[in-house]
Amino acid sequence: MSHYLQQLFSLHGRRALITGGSSGIGHAIAEALGRAGADVVLVARRPTELDQAADRLRHHGVTTTCISADLADRDDVQRVCDTAGDIDILVNNAGNNIRKPMAELTTDDYELTVAVNLTAPYLLGQHFGPRMAARGWGRIINIGSQQSISAFGDSGAYGAAKAGLAGLTRSQAEAWSAAGVCVNTIIPGFVLTPLTAPAQAVP
Repeated sequence: MSHYLQQLFSLHGRRALITGGSSGIGHAIAEALGRAGADVVLVARRPTELDQAADRLRHHGVTTTCISADLADRDDVQRVCDTAGDIDILVNNAGNNIRKPMAELTTDDYELTVAVNLTAPYLLGQHFGPRMAARGWGRIINIGSQQSISAFGDSGAYGAAKAGLAGLTRSQAEAWSAAGVCVNTIIPGFVLTPLTAPAQAVP
């Protein structure tokens, strides 16, 4: 049975890129994909945390590459596209959430939030999605939020970006699913990660 399941679900020969892969949900996904056999490319901003995350994966025998990049910077996003190699599985997990009352959000807050949570997944999808389709196989996993479908307080720009990400997923699926590219949004419940720690601290 174990051999059968391994054959059925093995990712050997696949290469997965996970943004925000140095901690939290992204790192857990990277470990799961890597331990299923995929080579893993971790993308995150902080080199020290990236190296530590890569060491943890390598401890499990996962072939791991790191790219330090700020996904709010379009030049950095392009550098990820240019250096990551052929990617079979794209996980758009990186996110930021500027927690302010809606009326206090600035234009800069909005643009930074949309850049990381929506524009970067769009640009990465535009690069890797057609290449997956040309090879006849691919997976794009966009990490949404409960705010993709329901508003939370003090989180207006993030909610708008995550709702947009759900719409982007549908458009990517329409464009590439016929060519073997499966595209989904995953909407986690509340998970205690570095991103959600400030909210968890509020009784």
